[in-house]
Amino acid sequence: MTDPIADYLTRLRNAIKAQHRVVEVPASNLKKEITKILFDKGYILNYKFVEDGPQGTIKIALKYDPVNKVNAIKKLIRVSTPGLRQYTGYKEMPRVLNGLGIAILSTSKGVMTDKEAREQMIGGEVLCYIY
Repeated sequence: MTDPIADYLTRLRNAIKAQHRVVEVPASNLKKEITKILFDKGYILNYKFVEDGPQGTIKIALKYDPVNKVNAIKKLIRVSTPGLRQYTGYKEMPRVLNGLGIAILSTSKGVMTDKEAREQMIGGEVLCYIY
């Protein structure tokens, strides 16, 4: 697998389309940090890190509206790929849907959202957009 972040986002996207309640993805430190951000921003209901085997897995409980059965995540877009890395400074930081969505960045101070990176005045690699 050449792009584990794209695989992570695709597994989430497929589980949302199939209206699954829980999705399992192979774990890595970067995926764990992205999952924590999704939970903190209210895009997923809950998560659990399971240490089984050499790699482990992440179990993610997806968040749905109980009335309309609509997921909290509308779109997941991979920005930076292994073939074309996308970097940005804090002054040119992208705003997703005028601030309604989030951009997840990998910075020198760790994985964070675009808003946190703007506040700390650091740039980094734009991993994905979520709204």
